[in-house]
Amino acid sequence: MGPLKGIRIIELAGIGPGPFCGMLLADMGAEVVRVDRMPRKKDRINDVLTRGRKSIALDLKSEEGQEVILKMCESADGLFEGFRPGVTERLGIGPSECLARNERLVYGRMTGWGQEGPMAQAAGHDINYISLVGALHAIGEKGQKPVPPLNLVGDFGGGALYLAFGLVCALLEAKSSGKGQVVDAAMVDGAASLMSMFFSMRASGVFGSDRGTNLLDGGAHFYGTYETKDGKYISLGSIEPQFYSLFVEKTGVDADRFSDQMNSSKWEEFRAELTQVFKQKTRDEWCQIMEGTDVCFGPVLELGEVNEHPHNVHRDSFAEIDGVLQPSPAPRFSRSKPGIRHGSRIAGEDSVSVLEESGFSSQEISQLLDSDVVSQV
Repeated sequence: MGPLKGIRIIELAGIGPGPFCGMLLADMGAEVVRVDRMPRKKDRINDVLTRGRKSIALDLKSEEGQEVILKMCESADGLFEGFRPGVTERLGIGPSECLARNERLVYGRMTGWGQEGPMAQAAGHDINYISLVGALHAIGEKGQKPVPPLNLVGDFGGGALYLAFGLVCALLEAKSSGKGQVVDAAMVDGAASLMSMFFSMRASGVFGSDRGTNLLDGGAHFYGTYETKDGKYISLGSIEPQFYSLFVEKTGVDADRFSDQMNSSKWEEFRAELTQVFKQKTRDEWCQIMEGTDVCFGPVLELGEVNEHPHNVHRDSFAEIDGVLQPSPAPRFSRSKPGIRHGSRIAGEDSVSVLEESGFSSQEISQLLDSDVVSQV
């Protein structure tokens, strides 16, 4: 199931972007074993980000627990962690210790600031990382303060996706070289990489520093969102001339006056008029007029609506697992179909089976359980 079938990955449990990386790899067929902290409670948490992999609850502060990780590394293809720099070294399960057990192991590390640098040891969150590379400054309305784009750009886009990409790249390289390596995925680096096109636009003089005044940041009247009669919203992206002409036709505004599309001095005036136009009809009425055409149009759906839209239904873009609505695996493949093995697991739900698959004997497993190094729920 999935193109990464046969790949075995150890995930040292963390928050946010770490679990998302594990989810991506598991969705693609990798056998990901999540190493959780010793459970304080045994309730099942419907956490979409932890779906699709087994869980072993392990005391990483004990020497016995650290030895469990090192032995697991012997049969693994990769391991990743999302702690501050130096934490796994202090635990005795850093890159040097793990690679000593398996020279083919790929060791992935994800942090906000990176493993090195003046801010490497400082605490931070998504909003801080994207502010350092210009991404946060560029997002928001004209004359208003920057708006955090949820935590999609730093944690998930710049962090988890780049870690997953780096792990797969290193795994491919290890197949030819026979040697593993360390992948240093920093959210600040990934977020900077995501801004590549805007650095190009800035160099070309077509993207200014005043947010909300540019082509792709909501400044243009033909690229943004509008409120409808029923208090809902629609999105427009009518950039190309032929799409813009159709947009003008569908809205019914004066074609001659609106023909000066790229004259940014008129964008604010045009947007004010269109704001009133779109409030004359409901979101569904505008969908009847524009959806499925080359206007480049879409309704702005709430999370509770997304699974009802016909396009999402047709593509099975969302699934319900254990009663929880969640996105389906992406991307798609013609042969190696990804899938969701199961929903989230209780920390330690699979401890015994993970140990058995890692080569521990029944006696060793009993000793680990009796000494509270491992917990089986």
